[in-house]
Amino acid sequence: MYRVVLVDDERLIIRGLSSVVPWKELGCEVCGTAYDGKTGLDLIRSLRPDMVITDIRMPNMDGLTMLAALHSEYPDIQTTVLTAYRDFEYARQAITLGVCRYLLKPSDLEELKETIRLMASRLDALPVRKEEGPEEETVQAAGNHLVRAALAYMKEHCAEQHLSLNEVADHVYVSQWHLSKLLNRETGQSFFDLLGSLRIARAKDLLGNSQMRVHEIAEATGFSDVAHFSRSFKRIAGCTPGEYRNQRD
Repeated sequence: MYRVVLVDDERLIIRGLSSVVPWKELGCEVCGTAYDGKTGLDLIRSLRPDMVITDIRMPNMDGLTMLAALHSEYPDIQTTVLTAYRDFEYARQAITLGVCRYLLKPSDLEELKETIRLMASRLDALPVRKEEGPEEETVQAAGNHLVRAALAYMKEHCAEQHLSLNEVADHVYVSQWHLSKLLNRETGQSFFDLLGSLRIARAKDLLGNSQMRVHEIAEATGFSDVAHFSRSFKRIAGCTPGEYRNQRD
């Protein structure tokens, strides 16, 4: 029996899917339900289901990034989106990230049954079930999406002194370990190297386009003290902050 998790913030939808779909007849069983994206992801990580049917327009959730997180961490998982959100480009991106079907609410029973059979057939075709599959095209696309989302968040928040790998990983719905692996694979750099480069890039902008003092720039770019800032700046930029400012004058 393939195990299924249902995620939707509409409780009526969850009740309907749980009771109306003939799961046993389709070789499946519902092993868990959740009413928001965060709880849904925690449940999926805990239960490791074979299939997920989920909405992607739920409060405080980036649906595409959530889908990318699922398919990047669990390449064999089969997902179907069931949503009222009618947007072709959004649907296209979801399919690119590995979604099996993008269904619009209200979806009829036969459409749901056909989709579940399709997901089951894909699972049947897998040679060996394993936690991490080959780097297929959709898995690569999911990883690329996550890295772009992580870097955008880091750029926006790099001036915050206590920005951590854990915070960024939470933002893109993956574990710290998985995000670290993705960043290294896609950029060749660690989280801390990337964060340092973003901070120094912002510092260069302030050195060249403001009258702020060096210690003020250090604080404004997330460094704990000016000595640490100066060492990091010289390591990355090849000169001290003062020398860089003089070169710009």
